[in-house]
Amino acid sequence: MNGRLLDSAARMAGRAESVVRTVTLPLRAKGFPYRAPTVPHGVDVPEERAMLGAEYDTGWARAPLPSAVRSVVREGPMRVVIEALTRPEVLGRDRIADLTRRADDATRDGDRPPAVIFVPNHHSHLDTGLMIRSIPRVFRRHLVVAAAADYFFDARWKAVMSALTLNAVPIDRDSGGRKSADLLKELLDDGWSLVIYPEGGRSPDGWGQSFKGGAAYLAARTGATVVPAYIDGTDSVFGKGMKRPKPGRTRVVFGSPIRPDEGENTRRFNARIEAEVTALADESTSDYWSARRRRATAANPSLTGPDYNGWRRAWVLSERRQLGIAGLRRRQKRRWPNLD
Repeated sequence: MNGRLLDSAARMAGRAESVVRTVTLPLRAKGFPYRAPTVPHGVDVPEERAMLGAEYDTGWARAPLPSAVRSVVREGPMRVVIEALTRPEVLGRDRIADLTRRADDATRDGDRPPAVIFVPNHHSHLDTGLMIRSIPRVFRRHLVVAAAADYFFDARWKAVMSALTLNAVPIDRDSGGRKSADLLKELLDDGWSLVIYPEGGRSPDGWGQSFKGGAAYLAARTGATVVPAYIDGTDSVFGKGMKRPKPGRTRVVFGSPIRPDEGENTRRFNARIEAEVTALADESTSDYWSARRRRATAANPSLTGPDYNGWRRAWVLSERRQLGIAGLRRRQKRRWPNLD
């Protein structure tokens, strides 16, 4: 039976190919522009530049019409999906109240609000939608997201969707990307706020990764204020390697705005940003006062986890998750078997 079906499918495919060949034959005989132009002998035609990856131009996505479409998507379908999957709790908005107030005043005066660099940890593809949902509306109106060029901009459809819905800008993670840094600087100078993940990629095991200096470098070059943030729980909802999301609870904690001190180099400022995000992670699983006391003595639990391998890191991570509400989801209670 299967053999007859395959034979029938092969015959139908052959007939379809014959019909297409017959229909297109007159066009092929006409030459250019219905066919590719001929190339004289001895002439080398340069290869076309693949305008993808870090070369993809996202300027069109910040035009009025795409911006209006993005606002509808963000405040409509994206918000509904994020709320349903993550049930987020947002803490620390009072710490950025002054920034928000100044931004509101600038907007009322017809000016763009001062640019702010939001610097969260990164565990999941849900992080960007969750950050966009949690950031005050006045900054969301002019917000770009630094996204990996080799992942979000490796195909045209992904590049278009990333630029349109997230206002994403491609970042070259491999070479450091001077072009990407210059573009982000221009956007910050023009009043666009930025979400950038200093870890460079999603956590592979639920623990954090060491921070790279991109956010610190941009803050030093532009004078933009840095707002550290910690996202808790998205690794359990839709972490790296998961095939589909599992709805759960998440938490976003904003820290106090910081700027580089006079004479402070990029490396030291980057270390201070990482220390602030580490303290916010401690706060998410304990309380503000205890986390701040440990921050004063650099005693917060490490964001990158213990120096163990394999199952021991996973074991400590599971214990850490039990300290807070983030990441918890409905799951069957496990009981030891009754051996009596």
